[in-house]
Parts: sequence; C-alpha cells; structure tokens
Amino acid sequence: MFTFGSTDAAAFASQGSARLCQAYPFVSASDFRQIAIGRETGKPERLFRAAVSAFCALPRPSRREIAQLEDLTLPLFDKVSVEARRYVSAALSETEYAPPGLVRRLSDESVDIAAPLLIRSPMLSDVALIALIGRHGLPHARAIARRPSLNQTIADLIRVLERPRLVYPEMTEQDQASATAATAPTTIEAAQDASNIPAPGELAENVRRRLRSMMAPNTAHQSAPGEGQTRGPAYERLKSTALTGNGTFFQTALADALEIDFQTARAITEKSGYSSLIDALKALDLSEEQAFLLAATTFPSQFAHAEAVRLFLERYRLLHRDVALDRVRDWKAAAVGASIRGNAERLQPKSGAAGSKSDQLRAS
Repeated sequence: MFTFGSTDAAAFASQGSARLCQAYPFVSASDFRQIAIGRETGKPERLFRAAVSAFCALPRPSRREIAQLEDLTLPLFDKVSVEARRYVSAALSETEYAPPGLVRRLSDESVDIAAPLLIRSPMLSDVALIALIGRHGLPHARAIARRPSLNQTIADLIRVLERPRLVYPEMTEQDQASATAATAPTTIEAAQDASNIPAPGELAENVRRRLRSMMAPNTAHQSAPGEGQTRGPAYERLKSTALTGNGTFFQTALADALEIDFQTARAITEKSGYSSLIDALKALDLSEEQAFLLAATTFPSQFAHAEAVRLFLERYRLLHRDVALDRVRDWKAAAVGASIRGNAERLQPKSGAAGSKSDQLRAS
C-alpha cells in the first residue's frame, strides 16, 4: 500500500495549492497551502473565510472573480459554522461587487446572520427587500428599517407590521359611538376635512397600493417584448439545438432569444462554469426544469452528482429576474462598446495613411 510521507504530502499540497491559485487568483498561495497541509478539522470553514477575505481586499474585482467566489463558496455554505456565515455577511455588507447568489443565500438566513447585509448592503434592491420581509416577517423588517435612505413605502410597510393596532384598532361599540359623536361635522368645511381622515384599515390598503405601484414598472418592464419575454417556440428552439450536441447551433439560438450578438452568446457557453448561463436562462423566464435541461446539455461535466443538481436548482430559484435582465443589458452595452472601439481602431490607420499622403504632397 502506497502512503505519503511528510515531504510527499507537502509537495502534493504545494501542487494542489498552485492549481487552486490558478483557478481562484484572489486567494493567496500561502492560504491554500496551509489549508491543504493542515490535518485538523474545519478546512471548509477556513477556505470559506480565506476566499472572502482575499476577495474583499480586491479594489475592483472582475466579473470572472465574482463568479469564481460564488462557485467556490456556495458549495461550502452548508458545511461552515454560524460564526463563519456571520463573518462573511459582515465582510460583504459594504461592497457593491459581492456575488449576488451568496448575498441572497446569506440574506435568507436568520436575522443574527443577515443583519449586516439587510442594514448596509447595496446589492439588495427595493424589490428584494420587500420579498425578504414577506418571507421572514418582522425580524428582518426591523433590521431593514435601519437602512439609510430607505424607500418611504417600505418604511410604511414596516411600521404597519410593527404596530398593527394603528391600522386595525380594536374598538368597542361604545368607543365607536363616542368617537362618531365627537367627530361629527357641524359645517360643510368640517365635513370635507373629515372625509380626508383615513378609516380603520385604509392605511394598510394605501401601503399595499403603493407597494403595487412600486412593483408595477418592473412587471411592465418584464412583459416588454424587447426584454427577452419567453415564448414557447424560443424554448423549443433552444432545446432542439442543445440536444444536437453542436455548440454553434445552441449559441445562435441563445443569441436570437436574448437579442445579443453571437460572440457574447459563445462566451456565455464556453466559460468554465454556468454562472452566466443561469443569468441568461433566468432572463428568459424559463422554469427550473427547462433551465436545468439546457444547462446539463451545455455543461454535462458540472452535474456529476445529485448535490451539483441541487445547488444549480437552488441558485436558479434564488436569482431574481430583474438581476438577470440587468446582466443581459450589461452584455448588450459591452457588445456595443466593443463594436465602437473596433470601428475607431479601424479608422485610425486610415487617418494616419491620409496624413502621410498629405505630407508627401506638401514635400513634393
């Protein structure tokens, strides 16, 4: 039976840390080497903390580094302690480059873990805050109430949750009769003033109406045909091209469905992970089953076991469609910028040649 000696173990750890550093450049080689050589328990937690600490030290991480951190930390999430989750929540609470999937996962934890993100994180939109209040109730709402520049509609909603008796006051028949007699208008002006006083329960309805008005632009925005509204034929074409095994066919269908250029669609499907593909499929508003079928045919090596399938479905479920649509718009803007830069570079030699010809004419 072959066994590792201490020298062999150190060499193997050194090689492993070098490979991990190539995959995750924002974590130092020494951190990976110490985690690999150490024999004590808690390696997932140390890797979890080290990756986030190194990421937060980056002044402006790239999209690739953000996706790599998300791919590294989400599989470790259930294996780390509450203290590690609380540490990561505090570390990511003030950065605008935090991985969206990790932020959503931490925000859905109990309030003692999620509080730093709920109070300070710029990654949580108004729609996401309302959804968190709906899922977790008053504990999360009280933490959200401490956010600076909180939307007034959300603040009213939290106030309603904290003091429901102000909305639905418990009054006896005698109290109602005395209140009616005390507030009975004696003149036309008093009657008009009394008509402006909200009735019991009307405040809650006003808050709900304002919340619906906040959500209405997003709903209308999503239903616009130019934002990748999903249709049956679009998915059928994506599925039929994905099952052919020809990547070019699927990339063409994806570019047509999202209304992006072919180069961007090819970059989405040729990456080492499926993070960008999740954004594309969510922007098309596909169901979990449809999204998994397309992802599994595009990245079959990523789903070698049931845990990988569960992680994909959980990430897809937690991703908000507004975020996915923003990613698609970023891809379109980046493609337009690259096209403009390419045209400018092609025009520069022509202007230089024209200048040299004019110099030659002057010399002659």
